[in-house]
Amino acid sequence: MTFSELGLNATLSEAVAAKGYTAPTPIQAQSIPAILSGRDLLGGSQTGTGKTAAFTLPMLQRLAAGNSRPRSPRGLVLTPTRELAAQVGESVMTYGKGIHLTSAVIFGGVGIHPQIDRLRRGVDILVATPGRLLDHVSQGTIDLSQVEIFVLDEADRMLDMGFIHDIRKILKLLPARRQNLLFSATYSAEIKSLADGILHKPVEVEVARRSSAAETVTQVIHPVAKADKRRLLSQLIKKGNWSQVLVFTRTKHGANRLAEQLGIDGIPAAAIHGNKSQSARTKALADFKANAIRVLVATDVASRGIDIRLLPHVVNYELPNVPEDYVHRIGRTGRAGEEGCACSLVSADERGLLKDIEKVLKRPIPVENIEGFQMAEVDGLEDARNTSRGNQGRGRSQGGGGGGGGGGGGGGNRPRGNGGGGGGGGGNRPSRGGSGTGSGGGNRGSRRPRSASR
Repeated sequence: MTFSELGLNATLSEAVAAKGYTAPTPIQAQSIPAILSGRDLLGGSQTGTGKTAAFTLPMLQRLAAGNSRPRSPRGLVLTPTRELAAQVGESVMTYGKGIHLTSAVIFGGVGIHPQIDRLRRGVDILVATPGRLLDHVSQGTIDLSQVEIFVLDEADRMLDMGFIHDIRKILKLLPARRQNLLFSATYSAEIKSLADGILHKPVEVEVARRSSAAETVTQVIHPVAKADKRRLLSQLIKKGNWSQVLVFTRTKHGANRLAEQLGIDGIPAAAIHGNKSQSARTKALADFKANAIRVLVATDVASRGIDIRLLPHVVNYELPNVPEDYVHRIGRTGRAGEEGCACSLVSADERGLLKDIEKVLKRPIPVENIEGFQMAEVDGLEDARNTSRGNQGRGRSQGGGGGGGGGGGGGGNRPRGNGGGGGGGGGNRPSRGGSGTGSGGGNRGSRRPRSASR
C-alpha cells in the first residue's frame, strides 16, 4: 500500500517520499484514512512506529482544503515536553513545505516575547506544551476559538506529569465542534477514561497490544552491583565500539554525575533533563545527533521527542519506577522498522522493578552475565528496603539512592518539582518540592506539574 492509496494528495505523498518513506506503517495505514474522513480517533501505538506522521499528514491536508482564518490557529497539537513539541513542529514544517499553511511551536524555558510576535503574525497550526500555552492565554496573545483539529499527543505522559488540569482548562477554550485525535504510546484504562471525555464516537486504532515493546528491539539484562554500574557501562561502550548511546537515569543529579564520570573515562557525554536550560538541551541533542558526543544521558521526561531513526543502543542505567516507562525508553531505538538494542544494568535493589516490567511485557527479559561483574545479593540497607517493597515503587521517584550527597532528592525524572534542595540520604519518599533541605525525604513537597514544559 502507498501513501497516495490512503487518500493523501500528491504534494504530501511526494513530501513523504522525499523523507525516504515508501510504505505507511500500521498506525499510519489505519489512522490516516479515518482522520481524512473527519472522524475522531483514539490511537494506541508503540513508540517509534510513525505516530507523529499518522496525524500530521492528514491534518495538513484537511486544513489546507479549508478556509484560512488570519491569526487564529485552526490546528492545535499539545505535547508534554519541549523536545516532543520541537519534533512535531519539525514534522509539520517538513511535510507541509509545499502547502500554504503557517505553523509555530511554543514552549517554556525560552523567552515569551518572540513567541508573541510570531503569534501576532498568524499561524494555521500551533504545537505547544500546556504550561506555556496557558501563559499566552492569560496574556491574551492567542485565540483558540477557531481550532478545527485538536491533537493530544503522548496522552499517557500528560497524565503521568499531572497535566490533566491544564488540559481541562484548554479544552474549555476550544470550540465545541472540532475533530479530536488522541495518541498514546501506552494505552491504559486511565487513557480510555480521558478519551471518553474528549472524543465523540472515535475510531479506535491499536496496532500492538497495550504496553508492548517493538519486536525490532533486542532486550537484555546485565546483572551488576550498583557500585559497578558505571564501570560496566564504560566497558560495554568501549569494547563494543558503541558510537551513539542513549542512557537513562532516574534523577537529574544522577544524569549530570554519570555524564561527568563517562567524560573522565574518555567517553564524550552530555546530560539532558528538566533543570537544563532550553539552549543547553538543544545543544546536547544536536551534538548527539551529529555524533559530536557518544553518549546522551537523559531522564524519562527529557527523552520524549528524541527521534533518531538509526539510534542503535539504549541503556537503562537504572530501571524506571513505572513499568510503562520502560517501553517508552527502549522505544527510542528500533524505530521505523530498524533494529536496535536495549540493555538494562540491574542491581539487587531493582529486582522488584524488573519483575513489574516483565509483568507488563508478559515475558521475561533474557539475562546475560558479563565476566567480572555480578549482582550483589543486597546492595546495602536501602537496597534491601527497595527490594522488599517491589511493587510499591511504581509511580514515585527513588531520589538519589543511599549516600547521595547534595541534590539526591527532588523527584528525579518526575517533573513535578525543580529537584533542588539538599536531599539527604535517599529516604523512602523523597520530596517533590523545589527547595528545602530534605533530611530523608519523609515529607512530600508541593506538586508543580508544569515544570517540565515551562
